[in-house]
Amino acid sequence: MQRMDEAGITGLGAAIVVDKKVVWMKGYGFADKESAVPFSPDTVMNIGSISKTFTGVAMMRAVQEGRISLDEDINSYLPFKVIRPHYPNEKITLRHLATHTSGITDRRSVYKDTYHYGGSPEPLGEFLKSYFMPSGIYYSKDNFLNVKPGTHREYSNIAAGLAGYIVEVAVGKKLHAYTEQHIFTPLRMDNTGWFLSEIDRAKHSKLYVAQDSVTIAIPLYEITTYPDGGVRTSVSDLSKFFIALLNDGVYEGTRILDKRWVEEMLRFQYTDSNKPVNVSLQEINSGLFWATKSDVTRIGHNGSDPGLRILMLANLSKDVGVIVFTNTSLSGVEERHPIDIFLELWKRAEALKKERRRSWSGIAAPSGPAAPLKQRVVRSRMISTAARSSRAAAGVRGRA
Repeated sequence: MQRMDEAGITGLGAAIVVDKKVVWMKGYGFADKESAVPFSPDTVMNIGSISKTFTGVAMMRAVQEGRISLDEDINSYLPFKVIRPHYPNEKITLRHLATHTSGITDRRSVYKDTYHYGGSPEPLGEFLKSYFMPSGIYYSKDNFLNVKPGTHREYSNIAAGLAGYIVEVAVGKKLHAYTEQHIFTPLRMDNTGWFLSEIDRAKHSKLYVAQDSVTIAIPLYEITTYPDGGVRTSVSDLSKFFIALLNDGVYEGTRILDKRWVEEMLRFQYTDSNKPVNVSLQEINSGLFWATKSDVTRIGHNGSDPGLRILMLANLSKDVGVIVFTNTSLSGVEERHPIDIFLELWKRAEALKKERRRSWSGIAAPSGPAAPLKQRVVRSRMISTAARSSRAAAGVRGRA
């Protein structure tokens, strides 16, 4: 697609979901430009903050199993204490962590060093203990906002890492193993894992950074607070997980979470009588590690990290969804290109939905420009792995 070439996006994959089914899926450009490896729906790459939705499902699964409660003091589960210096008697709950209202903040001087380009990241539990315990090397009162839990929204990756760690402690199993058991394996997400050691490196995309018409490859990396952004997956695999969430926890007959807990995870948690003071309900709301975008007209999550921009969003009725992977991070005005590509795909998704409705109702398909769309509508997944040069590509956008 011309827009990919203009922006310097090296590789892109996308899927359109209509009525809980993938109706279109394709890859464009390159997973490895230097070796001319095409980007396909099965290309694997890290997805940034969309990983939080997996942490969310793991959390809700632990709730379903009776191991944790969303509204219990998190200190009931932790082997160390998280005490807010400004409000030491106010409890923090998993619901606070999952709606970004805990008052925990990502102190940049510390968080930037949780990205590891080579070598092994510090164990999650050790990092968190050092961040929250006054005796820890990463501790500061500035790790917390001077606000009561639940009263102020502050997006926090470290808070998400803490939620993932609480799940690990509660279920007695590392998060990557727990999600493998309850999400990846049941959904046949064969190209998905949290760590590079769990992924076929031959299927993993390179990551690129583009600026001022220059695109360079950057090293792959891992993250200490991996529950906030460590998942590596493909467009094909992620579509299965996305459909399961949009379909009350079920994908092709396989249930990963009871309907009750899926509904609670996706339910808008902010209300007129119970919302952060810095939130306008017309502009933003929140599920449990589940976001709203576009002035609360779309739901899902975005992902953004060095070398990637990912988006996974559906409409409020959950009958249209779009997933987009890009293996290139942009800066400045160029950052708009993935958004524009996403919007183009969204229009295509809406058109495909209308075509399906016409097909079901027996109304003849139109002639003219809309007619070719009907040829793309299928009743099961259609995957095209053909990849051409970046100039032939089409695509979209999304760690947020």
